Amino acid sequence: MGALKPRRGRRRAFAAAWGDAPTFVGKIDGYGRHVVGRIVITDVSPSVSCGAYPARAVEGETLTVRATVFREGHDAVGANVVLTGPSGRAAPFVPMSPEDNDRWSAPVTVDAEGEWTYVVEAWGDPLGTWWHDAPLKIDAGVDVEVVLEEGARLYARATEGVPTAERGPLEGIPAALRDSTRAPRQRLDTALAPEAVQVLRRYPVRELVTTGEPRRIWVDRRRALYGSWYEFFPRSEGATLDPPRSGTFQTAAERLPAVARMGFDVVYLPPIHPIGRVNRKGPNNTMTPGPDDPGSPWAIGSDEGGHDAIHPDLGTLEDFDAFVARTRELGMEVALDLALQCAPDHPWAKEHPEWFTTRVDGTIAYAENPPKKYQDIYPLNFDNDPEGLYAEVLRVVRHWVDHGVKIFRVDNPHTKPLDFWQWLIAEVKKTDPDVLFLAEAFTRPAMMHELGRIGFTQSYTYFTWRVHKDELQEYVRELVVASTYMRPNFFVNTPDILHASLQYGGPPVFKVRAVLAALLSPTWGVYAGFEQFEHVAVRPGSEEYLDSEKYQLRPRDWSKPGLSPYLTMLNELRRGHPALQWLTNVTFHEVDSPDVMAWSKRTGDDVVLVVLNLDPHGAREATVRLDMPALGVGWDDRVLVHDEVSGNEWTWGQDNYVRLDPFIEPAHVFTVRRAHPALEGHWA
Repeated sequence: MGALKPRRGRRRAFAAAWGDAPTFVGKIDGYGRHVVGRIVITDVSPSVSCGAYPARAVEGETLTVRATVFREGHDAVGANVVLTGPSGRAAPFVPMSPEDNDRWSAPVTVDAEGEWTYVVEAWGDPLGTWWHDAPLKIDAGVDVEVVLEEGARLYARATEGVPTAERGPLEGIPAALRDSTRAPRQRLDTALAPEAVQVLRRYPVRELVTTGEPRRIWVDRRRALYGSWYEFFPRSEGATLDPPRSGTFQTAAERLPAVARMGFDVVYLPPIHPIGRVNRKGPNNTMTPGPDDPGSPWAIGSDEGGHDAIHPDLGTLEDFDAFVARTRELGMEVALDLALQCAPDHPWAKEHPEWFTTRVDGTIAYAENPPKKYQDIYPLNFDNDPEGLYAEVLRVVRHWVDHGVKIFRVDNPHTKPLDFWQWLIAEVKKTDPDVLFLAEAFTRPAMMHELGRIGFTQSYTYFTWRVHKDELQEYVRELVVASTYMRPNFFVNTPDILHASLQYGGPPVFKVRAVLAALLSPTWGVYAGFEQFEHVAVRPGSEEYLDSEKYQLRPRDWSKPGLSPYLTMLNELRRGHPALQWLTNVTFHEVDSPDVMAWSKRTGDDVVLVVLNLDPHGAREATVRLDMPALGVGWDDRVLVHDEVSGNEWTWGQDNYVRLDPFIEPAHVFTVRRAHPALEGHWA
């Protein structure tokens, strides 16, 4: 019997909590049990790993908070969201609306960078219970006067919680409910007047308030979600081959206006630091460099400096500052490669040998990805002196932040400890919350997703290797599911990745891949040379470029427009249509051809519909069956579709015939609006 005493004490404690003070979900009681709470709150979203990590949003984004809320019996419940911004001040609570199966939802808007929290509150709703029960009982003649008196007392109580200026619609209702000279239904209708109900929905009577576990949302600036990236090597811009001479930041800045005219927002630079001379690589990754071969920029460090230094061939730190300033003048910003690895002659290798792995023969281990060997690179070891190495990397990052870099493309983050990245990103964001980190991790899904959860702003993806309709649609749906913590960046090519489709698809496939990347993902990227249809691999079966720019200078003749006008058109569409600046609003439409893919994106009244021939080798015909409600219209409505590529217009219904010849144009990119009923449609 003695074991019952703590239980009775706990019941008294809970009984007190069920009064004016809220009860809390998710706590652990004295017996190690999870406390449910007086009102049940469960399945709260957005939530990453049950709240272990913050969900992600961008400044100005409206998120939908959802939760399952219910209680015992048939009494009504209500729910709301309490949102607290980075300042620590809570906003007025946002009422939640009921959905199916005890699900409740509310839109919340986060309008500042930094960490937000939200909690779901659930409560007994005596007004809601009375509004439901009173009409049933009065119409049935059951306990009529008792029900009306209960309502009178409830309305009198509720009125006390309403600001004086808004009490007008409630005045006289308790007296009207008690007025026995009127018919019961008339008395009830006075209380159920819409204007009175609206006031009390804003100021509900809340009983048995139960507070859910806090959930976090990290809010980034908008560039974290939406942007167009352009990658180029500064050393190739303005370079000459005879005699061999590197380009500089000054000559590279001459390329910036053309990049801006194509509509790109971010200029991504591979490492700009001194390049090691020990085991330097020659053309096409050979081990026999000539005296003038520049080596790989990812073999960082020499006697001229390390990760905080500028390669002397590119200029000075002041030249870099001028390059950053010019980029900003043109409405873009610089993303810098953060590659935590060293050439054998990096200063760290001499000053801090403990930051590397020493083999049994006394030598420092170079990087390997068997059978590949990177003799010009030493990987870092984060376990021997974590305090010293962590501090040095943080210093390097802050050095470049001080010189105007707010985006870092992180090379191979999956080869470094995750707890290091979590620490580093958090430390940087304490002082500079606008700094963004892109994870270049082409690796196992679990690792890629966890990098997103622990703080990386964006991620490279498997997009490059998704070429067929089914796998593309499936992959985008996977990314939508993970969008609360992992934002994709669809690069069509990289210095390391020349996919077989680009090698053998001819010019049409370059358009196809650009349309997919630019119009499926809010963020996409292009590596220089794509617009000139560079497509030759170093050998059959390889994804490496012949004469790769990673190992030699590659000056290009930019006087040939190539695909530049097409990329410009795509970026103009992205800037002009808010619907294209989000990921989760995508809908795939049914097409009766495996080679034709159709999708739409809708934000408010802005609707873009894309129909694309994925086969670069020949024309394809198909019927596109539209999900009309996804376009914001009814199933039997007609829509006017304007092709932004060709300028043609048609009136479409649910089923529509298309023919797309990739040698003419592989895509329809339609803006969509409701057609006038008098218009007669014709087919594309």
